[in-house]
Amino acid sequence: MTSKDQAGSDRLELVVGRRKLCFPATWLRDNCPCAQCQDPVSGQKFADITDIPGDLIITGIEEAGESVVLTYAPDQHRSGFSRRWLAEHALDGYRDGDGRTEDDKELWLPADLDRGPQASWPRYLAEPADRARTLDAVLRWGFVLLHDVPTEPGMVLEVAASFGFVFDVRVQPAPGNLAFTSRAILPHTDNPYRDPVPTVQLLHCLSTAENGGDTGLVDGFAAAAALRARDAGAFDVLTRTAVPFGYIDKETELWASQPLIQLSPRGRIRGVRFNNRSARPLRLPYAEVAAFYPAYRRWAGLLAQPERQLNLRLAAGDCLVFDNTRILHARTAFSVTPGSPGRHLQGCYADLDGLASTLAVLRRPGNYEHKEES
Repeated sequence: MTSKDQAGSDRLELVVGRRKLCFPATWLRDNCPCAQCQDPVSGQKFADITDIPGDLIITGIEEAGESVVLTYAPDQHRSGFSRRWLAEHALDGYRDGDGRTEDDKELWLPADLDRGPQASWPRYLAEPADRARTLDAVLRWGFVLLHDVPTEPGMVLEVAASFGFVFDVRVQPAPGNLAFTSRAILPHTDNPYRDPVPTVQLLHCLSTAENGGDTGLVDGFAAAAALRARDAGAFDVLTRTAVPFGYIDKETELWASQPLIQLSPRGRIRGVRFNNRSARPLRLPYAEVAAFYPAYRRWAGLLAQPERQLNLRLAAGDCLVFDNTRILHARTAFSVTPGSPGRHLQGCYADLDGLASTLAVLRRPGNYEHKEES
């Protein structure tokens, strides 16, 4: 049972069934499901972690059947949670949860396999159930052999396109992602719910908004280095806390769990992930969650500093190419004019290793006169 004696606390304690659950107030506020905090269509968050007061406490607890309604100070915001949802997101007994570890795989030796997972390309195209079995084989066994793919150049791209991504960024009537609205978008990296995350992003401007829609870029490595210098403890927390990210719409369901700052084996900054819209409830022991949120807020505050953001206005024909493991991008809000093409970007992803390989070949002796920049 919850208790009014908890009013003025930085946490919520309650019993569901035989389980005693405990959640930090900031965790609850960050995962508030109300229409002010969360888009009812996409489930993505409107509020950034920096919008939540740092001195947040719970001042009111109301029980209404299977629901618990909380009031916070100092902002007087109210959140309603079902007991079932809280039990499903309890901060205990949580595995990695992203389907990428050995726990979710079929480990094998050649002697364990008959012929190995196989499928027919025509049936893959025609039968959703066959397509599901084929893709599941890659996740469970690590591979699948597709037969009867036409022997025509370029067919491998069609195979990849059957589960790959190319996207348009423009306003949609019922968007499954806040990127497809005219709202301002804070600095973020794309697709943190994918593993591996796309490393190079391309955004090609087909048409621009009459007002607004400017692009902002932030160097995440520079911000991470500043965090390390100013608050080594927060930096350490963010490098070892795996944060769950997710994205779901009618055609897509993606999940990944990774630290917000990734390090090389020698402890050097190697990658950043930051996308509060797509962050899912953190489910770790209470002490780890309580330590994470101050570090998370400090990191988000650094990324939001105006002096860190380079502002650009893309014109039709401009194509922005950037490292999605380092550079965060943002967008200002824009107006939608009836009858005009409006803001329309088309994007896709590529790989840093392919880019680096192309550069290395170009730099070979004799390919062109390469001079080091002074």
